[in-house]
Formats: sequence, structure tokens, C-alpha cells
Amino acid sequence: MARIALPHDARAGPTKPEVRSVTLGKLELTDADHFVEVGSCTGAVTIEAARAAGRVTAIERKPERLETTRKNLAANGIEGVELIEGEAPDALPDDADALFLGGSRNYAGVLDHAAETGIDRVVMNVSRLEVAGDAVRAFRERELFEEIVQMQVSTGYELAGATSFDSDNPVYVISGGAA
Repeated sequence: MARIALPHDARAGPTKPEVRSVTLGKLELTDADHFVEVGSCTGAVTIEAARAAGRVTAIERKPERLETTRKNLAANGIEGVELIEGEAPDALPDDADALFLGGSRNYAGVLDHAAETGIDRVVMNVSRLEVAGDAVRAFRERELFEEIVQMQVSTGYELAGATSFDSDNPVYVISGGAA
């Protein structure tokens, strides 16, 4: 994956590069796809998706976070992303091919929408174990579930002339779709 610039902070996120890589791999975006991100925050996933998908929509309920998305898109030279200030599932378009949920707010309603509109690729990243379990059940109840992957990334740093590692918290990547 190409590096991205995130000079603007949203006090939440961004999704770590290694997690973005797995997330986007599960989404299998092509230039024929309409990708939608629910909860764009810093815009890290939106930026990566905009490099692969033909059409991109980013939804964020908090105006200050949507502005952060806008600024980070501009910092990466990304144009043409539709930005929607709104709450999911109400703000969701009906023609998405791939959907990413970066958080757990209103995920049941978002999954209902995904099942009803036939979104064939849905990925949700979760950092809390209990929410992951509930989300897997919600995916299954809507016949959207394919798999869950637990990731934990450790990043090397120099310590006393050698390499040690700092580990990030685990992330659960839940994927599936209506196809």
C-alpha cells in the first residue's frame, strides 16, 4: 500500500496501515465499485478506497470529523469523494457495492440496510471483544457473515542498539456480504 498523509487529527483513529491493508483486501475494490465508509473520521480508509474504487462516499455524523476527512483527502490529492454529514443508516445510499464500518455505532441498522440493498462486500472493524461477538451474531442473523479475523500488530523500535516491539490493541475484522 502506498503511504498516505494524515496531517489532520480527529481524536479517533486512524485505522492503522496494517489493519487498512487487511480491510481493503477483504473489500476487493475495483474501479467499477461504489464504496461507502460509515464513520470516516480521519479519512484514512476513504483515502485508500478512493485509489481503487470508481466511486466513493464517506459518511460522518460529526461535522468536525467530516472536516478532518475533507482536509486529509485534500492533503493526499484525492478528489471526487462524496462527503455526507449524517447518521447511518439513514444517510446510506442504496447503490453501494462495498461498505466499511469503522465503528460500532448503529451497526445493526447499517447491516439491515446492507442485507436489504444487497451489498455484496461488508467489512466491520471492532476493537472490543464483546462488541465483536455481538457483531458476528448480527452478521449471521442477516446472512452476511463470512469470517472474522483477529489482528494484533507490533511495531519495531530501537532499544539499546537492538530492536524491541510495541504492540497495538487487537482489532477484529468481520467480513461478509449479501452475495
